[in-house]
Amino acid sequence: MDRTSLLESYYSSMLSELGPSQWWPGETPFEIAVGAILTQNTNWKNVAKAIDQLKAANALSVDAMSALSAERLAELIQPSGFFRLKAKRLRAFLALLNDEYDGQLEALAQEDCATAREKLLAVNGIGPETADSILLYALGQPSFVVDAYTRRILSRHGLLPEDVPYDELRDFFMDVLPEDASLFNEFHALIVRVGKQWCRKSKPLCDECPLATFLP
Repeated sequence: MDRTSLLESYYSSMLSELGPSQWWPGETPFEIAVGAILTQNTNWKNVAKAIDQLKAANALSVDAMSALSAERLAELIQPSGFFRLKAKRLRAFLALLNDEYDGQLEALAQEDCATAREKLLAVNGIGPETADSILLYALGQPSFVVDAYTRRILSRHGLLPEDVPYDELRDFFMDVLPEDASLFNEFHALIVRVGKQWCRKSKPLCDECPLATFLP
């Protein structure tokens, strides 16, 4: 089976078993972008607490967050962990928006995907996974997100080594799938759900997994 057909089969099997994911949670593109930065090295439950505190402080917009001191921003996002570091990263992201896009996230979304990705990767603290998450989920750009779950599933299925570089892992999907943000969105979300529920780091439930038939 060629790679395109294989990935289409993976997608169909997961979607049939799990149904649509409706991910990423967030009321606005800016909230989603903030969540993508806050979720680094923590779980979503902690991110949600930080987002709630930002909302309660009416600080979940570019203008409002830009007006906060570094100390106040760190205080509000404390539940997400590494809060001082993440406050610096959020402020660097805000600087990109304010300095180059007049504070408008929508203006960044008007860039072509490659340019927007380059701009995001130039921001201190935004790596490839965070950049692709912002591009795909906040900006609606066709940039496939790969993560530890993707790496684990593909390596256990003998498709790629576990230590494959990020961009090579990303290209495994992007080289053969149509550039469709909605497809990339759902595909990545399904991979995360399978990774959490079945393809666990320890004690995986391979026999019960929707992808069991694809195991070597």
